[in-house]
Amino acid sequence: MIAGRGVAHSERTPPEVRARGSRTLGLQTWVALPREHEAMAPAFEHHPQHTLPRIEQPGATLRVIASTAYGRTAPTSVLVPTLYVHAQLSAGATLAIDAEHAERAAYVIDGEIACDGRTFGAATLIVLRPHLHATVCARTPANIMLVGGAPLDGPRHLWWNFVASDRARIEQAKADWSDGRFAKVFGDEHEFVPLPER
Repeated sequence: MIAGRGVAHSERTPPEVRARGSRTLGLQTWVALPREHEAMAPAFEHHPQHTLPRIEQPGATLRVIASTAYGRTAPTSVLVPTLYVHAQLSAGATLAIDAEHAERAAYVIDGEIACDGRTFGAATLIVLRPHLHATVCARTPANIMLVGGAPLDGPRHLWWNFVASDRARIEQAKADWSDGRFAKVFGDEHEFVPLPER
């Protein structure tokens, strides 16, 4: 999804699923748009798992979700070079982090990995030095996300769900949200989350 100049979306679990109980594991990541595209129209695209490049290495299965990595390109649209790869590692597996992108990090979803002589567990983001060779080793079976890409074209401001390079855009978005100028979500038109008081 590209939020662009503004989009409201809803993430709901149907009541019948909540009633019987379920577990969901997910990781939601947002990438700042380049300044020249911040006011573009919102967009959405869906790519089934089988359309995403899968790479098999000894003890590792990689899935390129966005942009490019390890010589493969995902079908997802991106506006800047992006690194976004899911890696499932068996215990003892070693993975060299693709060095194509200037900024790189590894997020440990679950399991335990080692990098540069240190061990990292779940819910840890390991920020890697630019342009240096980096390798991780799975101490246990592990799921990690490789994230990064090109540096931003300037600072961004964040307030609640609004991100922009210009604070005035955020103030306008706050006013638009409060005054109901964001389009309603189809099938969820009646619920409204007010701006936080901060």
